[in-house]
Amino acid sequence: MRTNLMKFQWCPWCGDYMIHMAIKQAVQELNIPKHNLVMVTGIGCNSKMNQYFDCYWAETLHGRGVPFATGVKLANPELTVISVSGDGDTYGIGLGHLLNAARRDINIVHITCDNENYALTTGQASPTTPEEIKTKSTPQGNPTRPLDPIALLKAVGCESVTSVEDKDIKLLKETIMEAIQHQGFSHVNVQQTCPSWKKWE
Repeated sequence: MRTNLMKFQWCPWCGDYMIHMAIKQAVQELNIPKHNLVMVTGIGCNSKMNQYFDCYWAETLHGRGVPFATGVKLANPELTVISVSGDGDTYGIGLGHLLNAARRDINIVHITCDNENYALTTGQASPTTPEEIKTKSTPQGNPTRPLDPIALLKAVGCESVTSVEDKDIKLLKETIMEAIQHQGFSHVNVQQTCPSWKKWE
């Protein structure tokens, strides 16, 4: 990890710290050289994550991390490519890209930091916000059923898909390691803490 970018831009106690640590530990334990690792993000709180790794990285447009990561892998299949984005980024504007990458079974890892809200823009409802929850965009309560990303990805044939809590860093690290080692598309949904905006836990 680079030492010139150590000022993390996340709220205190944000789950992104745990997710970052788990990815870092997984990469270290698998002995992936930094010149063989590419981190791709979209837009959201977690999109700063790649800046805290000493590797190649790209911060892409909202919802476009998966197709960018796909392009990187197609250009150089020898690279380990990890895409990270939030639930709004992945399951909202980027859902079509996610499902088609899973269908094509492109050998990349996608990690969704699922805090059930658009935290970067201060707490609006996202595709995974539970019903009846009051947010800035749903002051009377969220009227929409939340998306079940695990069931959806299984429905399109994704063989490596799982959900894990950010609080269990050992299991999270092991899950990410398994995803990296899987030959094909892997999706890890991280149930993420958001102390600033996810007030319904």
